[in-house]
Amino acid sequence: MKAESILATFKGVVICAFVLGLAAVATPHSHAQTFSVIHNFTGGSDGGNPLAGFTIDGAGYLYGTTNAGGASGVGTVFKVTGKGKEIVLHSFTGGADGANPESSLVMDVAGNLYGTTIAGGASGAGTVFKIGAKGRETVLYSFTGQADGAKPEAALAMDAAGNLYGTTTAGGSNGNGTVFKLTVPKKANGKWKEKVLYSFGSGTDGAVPVAGVTIDAGGKIYGTTSAGGSNGYGTVFELALSKSGWTESILHDFQNSTDGAVLYAGLIFDKSGNLYGAATEGGTGGGGTVFELMPSSGGWTFNVIYGVAGWGISGTFRNVIMDASGNIYATTHCDGANNSGTVYELTNSGGTWTYNSLYVFTGGSDGQFSFSNLVFDKYGNLYGTTNQGGGNGSGDIFKITP
Repeated sequence: MKAESILATFKGVVICAFVLGLAAVATPHSHAQTFSVIHNFTGGSDGGNPLAGFTIDGAGYLYGTTNAGGASGVGTVFKVTGKGKEIVLHSFTGGADGANPESSLVMDVAGNLYGTTIAGGASGAGTVFKIGAKGRETVLYSFTGQADGAKPEAALAMDAAGNLYGTTTAGGSNGNGTVFKLTVPKKANGKWKEKVLYSFGSGTDGAVPVAGVTIDAGGKIYGTTSAGGSNGYGTVFELALSKSGWTESILHDFQNSTDGAVLYAGLIFDKSGNLYGAATEGGTGGGGTVFELMPSSGGWTFNVIYGVAGWGISGTFRNVIMDASGNIYATTHCDGANNSGTVYELTNSGGTWTYNSLYVFTGGSDGQFSFSNLVFDKYGNLYGTTNQGGGNGSGDIFKITP
């Protein structure tokens, strides 16, 4: 399966969901949680149809993107308080400044925000942008759609020096996407330089990376692809730098069996150095898997820790998150009792993982279809977005209070 964009995949999901219909009330969850909608997007100047979640600063402000809406209808970057008061920091024009962001943002120590747009830019092939602390947008790089890559969908990773790393879903020397690096300028007004670290090839090495990458303390890069591999269902890969350049190793080649298939989510590390990720299809439940990769002397050991119930592409699109106790939290977008998505928790007790439902969306005023990563505030509240539904049908921002 070749994924052109999350939004393109989502369009087919919408049809399925409405054919199946929507229930009137949410299914009760197993833990005592309080769910609330703190902001309803209008689809107008405040933005609409977000396809990602948030980054959060020390004061508790949430920063995110919308795929649509804004002054020109092609998306926004916004800031919102924990109570839902929103400020639009930038409305994309669809021109050189970019269009239709699908990713979350990364923040540096100075409060600058960095992200990607899947479209727009000088060549219409997407951009990497910066929003300064005062809200001014600067395009750091415009993809040409050629060997440098095209159509970045994912959030960026930042190293200690401030360099940015990311993926493109298309372009590269073989048209199957890239892993790239943007080097921070040495001078204040210098230009960022893009370098392709890896171009996905024939497909057996993976293809169409939708998620971003994760960097370990030694500088190795880890990521996923939504397609390719020996079986065509995606991979987990590692890139390591040697004297001859960056070399790729496949850590797991998905088979569309109990292991899952089609990865849109990236990877996170726990404090022991294990990797966690999610697939959107396959697995024992049919709706994808949440998996673990454990380093060992012989390589990496792959284990499925949970099979998500569902149908088609219904599993977790964005990166899972982990709390200090090692519990995992994520959203699904097209399963649950109302086929409108869920928020769930996986608790770990002695290596045994237990599923807890935190919320099941109705598809009405509470929202529908969450493609969101989740984020905690300092009080343990969870925040995320839905792509549709809400008070105006253009998605919302939700909060789950423990």
